[in-house]
Amino acid sequence: MMAEPVVFIDGEAGTTGLEIRERLLSLPVRIYSVDPARRKDPQARVEAMAEADLVVLCLPDDASREAVAMVEQLATDGRKAPKILDASTAFRTAPGWVYGFPELSEDQPEAIMRANRVSNPGCYPTGAIALLRPLVDAGVMAPDFPVTINAISGYTGGGRSMIEEQEREGGPAFLLYGLNLAHKHLPEIRSHALLEHRPVFVPSVGHFPRGMIVSIPIHMNLLEKGTTVEDLRVILEKRYVASSFVTVCKAENTLVADALAGQDGMELRVHADHEGRNAVLTARLDNLGKGASGAAIQNIALMLGVSPGRGE
Repeated sequence: MMAEPVVFIDGEAGTTGLEIRERLLSLPVRIYSVDPARRKDPQARVEAMAEADLVVLCLPDDASREAVAMVEQLATDGRKAPKILDASTAFRTAPGWVYGFPELSEDQPEAIMRANRVSNPGCYPTGAIALLRPLVDAGVMAPDFPVTINAISGYTGGGRSMIEEQEREGGPAFLLYGLNLAHKHLPEIRSHALLEHRPVFVPSVGHFPRGMIVSIPIHMNLLEKGTTVEDLRVILEKRYVASSFVTVCKAENTLVADALAGQDGMELRVHADHEGRNAVLTARLDNLGKGASGAAIQNIALMLGVSPGRGE
């Protein structure tokens, strides 16, 4: 019997790291942990990396780059270098890294399976790219389409400081941010949705722990001539018909952002006015599920060749 693959989470004490660790208990893998007192000790981390088949990086961007350099040094020293799944934004558009959104294209699961370096997608890009990429691939949305994205997330996506701010008495009910229009997820969205121009992206945070809605308004007359609202639904349905994690659902007049909290799936919808002149595309997901640790488990399962199941 083959030994279970070993996974080391560098940064397992953070929000995403803790979520991934909990989900890993459902997979046939062995988790290698460093003594909490030595978690920031470079030597202890290198030793853990050398023991692992896969290292999951749940670190800030600069720390992730340093960790990747540690792994590369192992190979330089003639030691076994593990595969890497990085959850930061550091490598999501980097050459030599495979983007960890299995539903991106028909070939993406195979690419992730074969890759030694995979970047886990961001929460907002997961919803935006899921809606946009199929339309660009189908030719109904031109790459130079003027894309606007609005989104609201649960506050757990903002890290420890935002969680503390939101959970104190009198925390803000709604927070609009990123109004310099330079959010760190923009390069990722533009690149993997195959857009020529940077979208106008306005994110926000609501006074609820987890959940997310990404919405994209569409003036139908700006799409390929003759494109109907039903065409948009059919394109999305065809793209995700075989997915266990992405579902195209019936349009609704209201959506609750945290309805999928604790789940790893994502729901896509096409809403429209009666005349079919305008539409709004929406993606609903858990920012810590399909938007982070749930996606990580999908990628880990592909990279190690084990069954991911599905979190509900």
